[in-house]
Amino acid sequence: MKNKLKVLAISDTHAQHSHFPKDYFRDIDMIIHAGDESNYYDVYRNEQEFWDFLEWFRDIDVKFKVLIAGNHSSFINKNTKIVREACKKAEIIYLENELIEINGIKIWGSPYSPTFGDWYFMKSRDKMHDIWQNIPGGIDILVTHTPPKGILDLSFDREGTLEFCGCKSLMSHVKRIKPKYHIFGHIHTMEGIDNAGTRTIEDLDTIFINASCVTDGKFNMGLSSWGTIFEI
Repeated sequence: MKNKLKVLAISDTHAQHSHFPKDYFRDIDMIIHAGDESNYYDVYRNEQEFWDFLEWFRDIDVKFKVLIAGNHSSFINKNTKIVREACKKAEIIYLENELIEINGIKIWGSPYSPTFGDWYFMKSRDKMHDIWQNIPGGIDILVTHTPPKGILDLSFDREGTLEFCGCKSLMSHVKRIKPKYHIFGHIHTMEGIDNAGTRTIEDLDTIFINASCVTDGKFNMGLSSWGTIFEI
């Protein structure tokens, strides 16, 4: 029987990654970052955030590291080939609508989320199915930037009304795929609403993890969540 891997799921660090304590990653075998490693919309400013994040991520003494982008990942969006090469050199696995297998664990990752404002790696809700239909069955960990609709995704719409902001199509495909874990971010904790954390639903064995680390409106004040650790 093979040994289990200890996995840390994080997301939405928004250039605040340096706030993690240096010894926080002790005994972790794999880190999965589910997008929005950077923050600025402007690609020029975002580029420096990305390289700073990559250096930090590279230097963590953890064997396996997986990264997807998010809607704030403007530099990645405009320079995917450069990012892939840099991640490979840094021994970081970058996933963009693709599958990787690590120690027998199948992981599929995608940066896309439903359109909300003018950001990156977004598609209209009626086009999201075109991405999710390509997720293969039999995967162990699904990593998406967007949550599935109705799971740790409560936030305000553009009119200021609270709603579940996740992707309905993704929820349908999670029920089809039945991964052991579904890691995501995108929708942060906010005042009075805790989105970060784990959840399960009836008649599905999948453990859902919102791994977002910042709180809405407090992007420059460090991290409010340290992600979720699990074994697989």
